Amino acid sequence: MALQIDLIDETKQLSETDIELIEKLLNYAAEEEHIENGTELSVMIVSNDEIQKINKEYRGKDYATDVISFAMEELGEDEPEIKGAEMPRMLGDIIISFEKAQEQANDYGHSFSRELGFLTIHGFLHLLGYDHIEEEDEKKMFKRQNELLEGYGLER
Repeated sequence: MALQIDLIDETKQLSETDIELIEKLLNYAAEEEHIENGTELSVMIVSNDEIQKINKEYRGKDYATDVISFAMEELGEDEPEIKGAEMPRMLGDIIISFEKAQEQANDYGHSFSRELGFLTIHGFLHLLGYDHIEEEDEKKMFKRQNELLEGYGLER
């Protein structure tokens, strides 16, 4: 497996099947995106209250959202790049609201697994630099997102 994944379920509501899905899906996507072996990332599953606090603190938006990503490879202004031959690549953090995933699975009429997979891949692509602010970037990101989900077998 290509990735070193630190998965923390603060809600204690994920099943073993859900955890396995996240890990296998991320490793599949990493392979498809040609991410080097040993690359690290973390995934946190949190409550709506917790993701709302994070969203407010880091994005200035005071509401619960479904997924937030913090890419480690995006340098802030005047932030030095740290590289070392012995250091593994660190992509960053994906934070997913368990409650939002449940709500959206119901709203969209698909399984919780499909929604969890969607949010996982969405967050992962953000860590790789994909974005959806501009229309052209959104098309590129959503196309890749769908390719990865379908390739893995998580279709709508």
